[in-house]
Amino acid sequence: MSSTFDSSLSPARPRPRAAVSALALAGLMLLTLTLAGCGRSDAPPPAAAAAAPADPMEVVVPPGMAARFKTAPLSTAEIAPIQEVAGRIEANDRLVARIGASVTGRVTEVLAEVGDRVRPGQVLARVASPELTTAQLAYLRAHAATAQAERAVERARQLIQADVIGSAEQQRRESELAIARAELRAAGDQLRLIGLPGGAVERLREQGTLHPHAAVVATLAGVVIERKLSSGQVAQPGDPLFTVADLGNVWVVGALPEQAARSVQAGQAVEIEVPALAGRQLAGRIVHVGDTVSPETRSVTIRTQVDNAQRELKPQMLATMRIEGAARRTLAVPAVAVVRENDRDHVFVKQADNRYRLAPIELGAASGGLRPVLGGLAEGTELVVEGAFHLNNERKRAELE
Repeated sequence: MSSTFDSSLSPARPRPRAAVSALALAGLMLLTLTLAGCGRSDAPPPAAAAAAPADPMEVVVPPGMAARFKTAPLSTAEIAPIQEVAGRIEANDRLVARIGASVTGRVTEVLAEVGDRVRPGQVLARVASPELTTAQLAYLRAHAATAQAERAVERARQLIQADVIGSAEQQRRESELAIARAELRAAGDQLRLIGLPGGAVERLREQGTLHPHAAVVATLAGVVIERKLSSGQVAQPGDPLFTVADLGNVWVVGALPEQAARSVQAGQAVEIEVPALAGRQLAGRIVHVGDTVSPETRSVTIRTQVDNAQRELKPQMLATMRIEGAARRTLAVPAVAVVRENDRDHVFVKQADNRYRLAPIELGAASGGLRPVLGGLAEGTELVVEGAFHLNNERKRAELE
């Protein structure tokens, strides 16, 4: 029998440890390359795999909270449009007097200050003037000429009775007396126009005493709101030295855009709000609508008149005029449905059950709890008409989360 050994039938011998380690390492590398190739061909890029961000203007509320928000379709309503016009308080020009000196002269005394209450005839300042002296001398000459003409007429009457002169001479002297009296009256009127008091004119006529100063006299009862003179300055006739105003009645003046000018007429009711009076509301009517447009502001001046018996309204105070127009039918939303966001008006539009979206809208001024829609949404759009404020808070909370 052959003793040849068949190696294929012999039991397996254990392999060396180094060979086993090399084989495991090769298998691991093959697995890594396979997974890397699969990742390049099938795995989506990270940007595509990320979820799109939610719309910050939308809000989804739980079903249990939906009952708090009432919705209604956008519809039309009878509404009187209101225009808001910025204005200011001004003195009533019909109750304002600008007072100046009637002669050229130097101011010697100032007797009134801004804020003083004055009465008609009160002396506000005194002016020393050569013109006053000249006018007084002219009055004295006219007075002397009148006295001389009166004596001449009296002598003529005596002479005509004695048949010394004829009637023609008497008539001539009577004519001269009439002219002298007219000149005396004119000279006295001139002194009164200059501002000489009546008592000073009497003393001038009876005693010949010249008055040293011309007075600047108040012609209206009111408050001194402006003073433009100082002691020692030279004043000219026509210079407005004092401005006196009766502030018991004032104007509220505003500038209306030219596009809206035809919608406002004299006699329309207007509400006036003065911030300086803690938002107090005043009522009035338009008394004037300008006939021209300002080329600088492209606006038309409007004016209303307000009683001010308590003197609470001061000239140059700011005011807001709200002018109510004729009622008309237009799209309108309740004022409580409007949310102010980023200096714009918004409303919540219902997208689906429990889902709402904040949408911008163009609105006019509120009137009777409604605001007219100028643009942004169509009729029939489902809006949140109650609970919009709380819904907006819910939207902001969700956005922060």
